[in-house]
Amino acid sequence: MRERIKLFLHYGLFWLIFFISTRIIFLTYYYDKTAELSFTEILLMFTHGIRLDLSATGYFLLLPGLFLTISPYITNKPVRFFFHIYTGLMLFIASFIVVMDLEMYKHWAFRLDVTPLLYIGQDTTIAIEAPALSLLIFIWLLIFGVFMYLYSVYIYPYLVDISKSTWKHSFIPLILTALLIAPIRGSFGVAPINVGTVYYDNEHLFGNHGAINVVWNVGYALRKLEKLEYPENILDEDKTDQYFKQLYTSSGETEKVLTTDRPNVIVIVIESFTFRLIEPLGGIPGVAPNLSKIATEGLLFDNIYASGDRTDKGIVSVLSGYPAQPTGSIIKYPKKTQNLPFLSKNFNEMGYETGFTYGGSIDFANFRSYFTTAQFDHLTHSSQFADSLNNSKWGVHDGPVFEKFYKEINELKSPFFKVMLTLSSHEPFNVPMKTVFEGDDEVSKFLNSAHYTDKSLGEFMDKARHSDWWDNTLIVITADHGHPTPDNEGLANPDRYRIPLIWTGGALAQKGRVIHNIGSQTDIPNTILGQVSTVNNDYIFSNNLLDKNYHDFAVFIFNNGYAYIDDNQKLTYDQTGKQYLIKEGANTEEQLWPSLSYIQKLYRDYNHR
Repeated sequence: MRERIKLFLHYGLFWLIFFISTRIIFLTYYYDKTAELSFTEILLMFTHGIRLDLSATGYFLLLPGLFLTISPYITNKPVRFFFHIYTGLMLFIASFIVVMDLEMYKHWAFRLDVTPLLYIGQDTTIAIEAPALSLLIFIWLLIFGVFMYLYSVYIYPYLVDISKSTWKHSFIPLILTALLIAPIRGSFGVAPINVGTVYYDNEHLFGNHGAINVVWNVGYALRKLEKLEYPENILDEDKTDQYFKQLYTSSGETEKVLTTDRPNVIVIVIESFTFRLIEPLGGIPGVAPNLSKIATEGLLFDNIYASGDRTDKGIVSVLSGYPAQPTGSIIKYPKKTQNLPFLSKNFNEMGYETGFTYGGSIDFANFRSYFTTAQFDHLTHSSQFADSLNNSKWGVHDGPVFEKFYKEINELKSPFFKVMLTLSSHEPFNVPMKTVFEGDDEVSKFLNSAHYTDKSLGEFMDKARHSDWWDNTLIVITADHGHPTPDNEGLANPDRYRIPLIWTGGALAQKGRVIHNIGSQTDIPNTILGQVSTVNNDYIFSNNLLDKNYHDFAVFIFNNGYAYIDDNQKLTYDQTGKQYLIKEGANTEEQLWPSLSYIQKLYRDYNHR
């Protein structure tokens, strides 16, 4: 019996050491962020994080504990075989999750969860270059190899001493296995342990992230995968409706900024174009000279925020006026997206010819379902370009796509509604252009790719200005989302979500003007419709930025959190830690109700679509 107890306890210690070691690996990999934490904060990270480490250890001990319970009835060889296979398989999977998280955190700024599963069967949304991939594989094999060695040295000897015995020897292993409910649940209260339990820092989100056991986090997310619903008890229904209506109060009077009520409308959505790239918005000079000039000469909305941080969320916000969600993406669920409003449908009903052009795969992120439901008359994507042009990670570079886009527009009958989504300024940032911003670092490569996209856009605009359709055309230029670089804004930093919104074209009557209204990407549909017809009440999350009674505010959503910004408030709320990371201008509970009403309305609407 003693051999079984020793094996159980030492095997549990083995996994606990593994999980603690993965936290050290994470902190070492992100040493620059770790250096910003004090020794006390790091100590708190480990003391809080141990709870999830113990919970994960409990889960990993369940099967071995049950096997030890029945082991008195079987010989030593099957016991050893089980432990060898189980340990090798679990180490292989767990170390893979740890290494995958190291790379994903750099791009997404949250610990790995179920998000990658939403993209299975499609191109990954993260491009990893060969040197980085080689390093990650090396770390993966190193972790796996080191812990398999430790297993063989410190655990295997206990397996050798296990022998067939009587039923009495099942009793203690059974009790020990049953007691695992304590570390697994992590609480003697009503609520079991969750990710937010280990949050300890009100200032450094990275510190809270470091306390998370990423293997536990992935397992937890997998369990919740089929239950992707959001809470409906944040604010009662009466307050939700009352304050939400105040956010979307319209005078019904729109300031007209076009020369016609029936213009052609072109929408260009640019990959990752943060405001940091646009000079009139305070961006870096020389990165996007064409777009900066267009912004100066056209109509510039200088306080616009993306709804989320991914292309599949951004495109839904632009074309359907629907906000991003804290986890998942509505575009993944055709049952829900089929009930969304679509600008393309509105323009179809007005007799416009409609089209969408993209150099990437139409099957990425469930785009095919979404754009088919949107009822565009024409869909152009990577498979409709020559194979020789499909030479980027994501498909066809922006230069050839803009050329095709211009050609397609010339073939359309007026009036038309035409949309294009770019892709070259997405990592790995390899573009077919002589390097302008020298350097192999990520910031230099990103700026260089943005410069290429701007160059391609500039060439398109030069041809457009000399076209027959220019004088009767409104061109709306925005971004699908912002970007953490060049200033490495954190996941919850508002600057990460601030994007350009620029109107130009021959149909624009007011030029060289800046509109300072605070707005969201989701406001684009009703702002456009306010110029060509009337706003559409189906876009319940879309304001008309040019309404004479416009209410200034914007909301952006990040992984398990959201932010609310208006003239008086700036709020950023972390739902996992259940804490405000930024809380300016809201000193009473009632002052929080406008932001809470927006989130509650979104959750209820999403759940019931």
